[in-house]
Amino acid sequence: MEDNSIFIGDKPFMNYVTSVVVQFTTKEAEEVIVKARGKFISRAVDVVEVARKRFLEDKIDVKQININSEEFKNKEDKEVRVSTIEITLEKV
Repeated sequence: MEDNSIFIGDKPFMNYVTSVVVQFTTKEAEEVIVKARGKFISRAVDVVEVARKRFLEDKIDVKQININSEEFKNKEDKEVRVSTIEITLEKV
């Protein structure tokens, strides 16, 4: 199940959209989880919307959205809190 997770970072936008589409079409996944944190959250939402509305219209839907926050130490050894999102998509 975990290999159906796509973690959003700073690769080109369409790479992530393609990953989502490939998971559902080529790999026959029933669910795909798009994960992001901090400044990449809005990008994750965009990826999901483009995949849903432009490439897999009426084939996938949002099953669940989880938001949270994580604490970790940054490079300067300071405790920082960052928001996270997990958007679970499912085949319709």
